[in-house]
Amino acid sequence: MSQYDEGHTFAGWIGTAVATVGCSVLGAGICVTSASLLVGGFAVTVASVLVTWVLHLTGWGKPSGIRPRDQWGMRVRDLSAREGHPDCWGCRLAGRGQRTAEAPGVVVRASGGAVPGREAAAVGAGGEA
Repeated sequence: MSQYDEGHTFAGWIGTAVATVGCSVLGAGICVTSASLLVGGFAVTVASVLVTWVLHLTGWGKPSGIRPRDQWGMRVRDLSAREGHPDCWGCRLAGRGQRTAEAPGVVVRASGGAVPGREAAAVGAGGEA
């Protein structure tokens, strides 16, 4: 048996269930050659991504990696979701998570010097911008 919960979350299960319904409708649309079933199945499949993302952002998804034993349950909300999870694309798309970029308005040149107020397009341009 595993030593941690392997990422089983409410967001993951609900998202998988909605995606399964969407793929089933898509399959039925292919079998009966129905454009409306194809469009509907595709829409439900896309909705599964959005549902999973929203549930993740509201704390029903959990960060990757090993979590403390008291957070293994599927019904336990992740209270750190508001700050964003490190290395989580979903959190970054929502404007959450750790930032690793330089300070705004400062460009670091290849020679190592910083130029305040210059745009990022000037980096690596080969000369002075």
